[in-house]
Amino acid sequence: MAQTDQRDAAATAPSAAPAAAPAPGEVDESEKGRRVRGIFQKIARRYEMFNALSSLGIYRSWLGRVARLAACEPTDRVIDVAGGTGDVTFEVIRTCPPASVELTDFTKEMLDVADEHIAAGAARGVPVRTRVADAMALPYEDDAFDVYTMAYGLRNFSDRELSMREASRVLRPGGRYVALEFSTPTNPAWRAVYNVYLGHVIPFVGGVLTHDRAGFDYLVSSIREFPPPAQIVRELEQSGFTSVTCHPCTGGIATIYVARAR
Repeated sequence: MAQTDQRDAAATAPSAAPAAAPAPGEVDESEKGRRVRGIFQKIARRYEMFNALSSLGIYRSWLGRVARLAACEPTDRVIDVAGGTGDVTFEVIRTCPPASVELTDFTKEMLDVADEHIAAGAARGVPVRTRVADAMALPYEDDAFDVYTMAYGLRNFSDRELSMREASRVLRPGGRYVALEFSTPTNPAWRAVYNVYLGHVIPFVGGVLTHDRAGFDYLVSSIREFPPPAQIVRELEQSGFTSVTCHPCTGGIATIYVARAR
């Protein structure tokens, strides 16, 4: 039977998101953290609906690919960072059940939904513990995990490379890092279509569901400002990873980064 555990109370104090929506370059690091937490506090109960509506269901195929690339063994210990309501965790369990999963996120309200899924049997008997944790200061020992998974976290961290170094630290040598993130298509025609969708559909759907269109304008900006895959590959290599590869999804709308810890 899957279990949940006590969370770090000091990490759960919510902060209100500010009303304005500056571009990523105009938000200082602490402000960015407060903004991201505020957005996901508001959308937690509708996060899965938002993903399904805004992607027309395509995101499910991305999660399946993440799970296949994670290729967990029955003895693997997994940490799912920025795991939210548990989409990646439960897809991994369905595809390649590991020995255990630490499901972490910066926002308690997202993990509350994950706990409800666990209680309803989504973990399928795999021990899953939820914990509020900062991806840039993970509360785990060195070499604690065999697999590190993440979806849509990299662009929301105030220090992306620090999060990568933390991932390398908590993975055993040879451990697998698998991270899904939005990216920009390289085909000009497809990129033009995608930019229209990104600039209008995402803020509209998010605004309807949460009444916080400004927050989703910010998230759209964070996607547009995110570096190309080649830069993320370099950052991973500089952060202690080897054998780094990137796998575009749906014409480059998203990219999965796979790497090995040294």
